[in-house]
Amino acid sequence: MNPQIKILGNANELARAAAIELARVATEAVKARSLFTLALSGGSTPEALYSLLASEEPWRSELPWHQMHFFWGDERHVPPDHPDSNYGMVEAALFSRVAIPPANLHRIRGEESDPQTAAEEYEQALKEFFHPLENQLPRFDLVLLGLGDDGHTASLFPGSAALGANERWVAANWIEKFKAWRLTLTLPVLNHAAHIMFLVSGQKKADILRAVLEEPRGVYPAQLIQPTNGELLWMIDSDAAAALSRTRTVG
Repeated sequence: MNPQIKILGNANELARAAAIELARVATEAVKARSLFTLALSGGSTPEALYSLLASEEPWRSELPWHQMHFFWGDERHVPPDHPDSNYGMVEAALFSRVAIPPANLHRIRGEESDPQTAAEEYEQALKEFFHPLENQLPRFDLVLLGLGDDGHTASLFPGSAALGANERWVAANWIEKFKAWRLTLTLPVLNHAAHIMFLVSGQKKADILRAVLEEPRGVYPAQLIQPTNGELLWMIDSDAAAALSRTRTVG
């Protein structure tokens, strides 16, 4: 399926449009099942969204926080209080400012000394929460994703082993250029989500965004995000969209 692409005037407009979309999906999920499951992304663009949700109306008071369950698309192999922790970033931007039941926060234990053990533990936690039927995948209501300068998304980097981890839900992924482990949801899990929303802003992302959206598929990990039975939405600001062809629709 072709993704939907919305181009916003600037990063602030992008955050507000993303908040509106998140609230819509959350409201529909809670109405249908009394539950909303969200996989979060790290990065400065999602951080702006989290801060907005925590500080401004109508989101701060009207989102169904007690029925929202928060997961992570990926995490660094660090403790939650480390400056590089994705959990730590969301804690500062959102969780410390909104009353959310601790049981609704399902973080990846990046402090676990063995990254493979951390991946296995998170996969087991997902199984215990979602209770999928045999051979079925967990289905998130919404997955938030960013786009790296090299075309990676979550912690699925070009050439990394986790790109081929089709039998696992969570992978410990060695990233050679950082000489570090990352923990990430795998492509089958990400692509099984009901809604996937990329958030991309800034002029530095213009060239890679054009490449991901307009070059043949299969070169960049972000191109492998293709929902099997869901919706894919790219939310981008005008700076990030600067290199796109003029045939792109502005939303």
